[in-house]
Amino acid sequence: MSALRSREGNEYDYLFKVVLIGDSGVGKSNLLSRFTRNEFDLESKSTIGVEFATRSVQVDGKTVKAQIWDTAGQERYRAITSAYYRGAVGALLVYDVCKHMTFDSVERWLRELRDNADQKIVIMLVGNKSDLRHLRAVPTEEAKSFAEKNGLTFIETSALDATNVEQAFYSTLHEIYKIVTTKEITNEAPRGALDPGNPIKVDAKDNPSRTNLGDKKCC
Repeated sequence: MSALRSREGNEYDYLFKVVLIGDSGVGKSNLLSRFTRNEFDLESKSTIGVEFATRSVQVDGKTVKAQIWDTAGQERYRAITSAYYRGAVGALLVYDVCKHMTFDSVERWLRELRDNADQKIVIMLVGNKSDLRHLRAVPTEEAKSFAEKNGLTFIETSALDATNVEQAFYSTLHEIYKIVTTKEITNEAPRGALDPGNPIKVDAKDNPSRTNLGDKKCC
């Protein structure tokens, strides 16, 4: 698992790349904006290509900076976004609890993720839009069963009212942190992956396909 630790004096101890994947319209962008800026846009439009935002949290007394990538769910962008799995140590696989077809796509997204990402990537299955109880099409037990079968953690969220959004991201980051720090202790990490002298800088050149996070985007 590839993760980076900062130099002493930087504003974070670890930086983890986490990707949001799933069909278009399931609410990935609003999960991102809710977690990183505590914002929600009812009139958001589809994400174009790939973009990211960051937020730092405290995990076991260490500052963990999450670099969260929002990948467009449309088929025509899949060839572009597949390259962005590289280096990801966590993933939120999102579906819309009100649209069963988005849950039907989860298996395909999971297969693509495992084909392109680190084999030890931490994956959480996320059923979004749980506030729309009267429109639910995917039973919680069905999704929970799929998660258990495929070794995923599972949670239902609402980016609209912020239900479980913090918990989804924090739980994923905490699990990544446990794996990474265990590797540090056992000295199993690839040389340079956790080297304090090998930090990563987050800026526009790290993401040539980035669009402005202030632009409107999907859910």
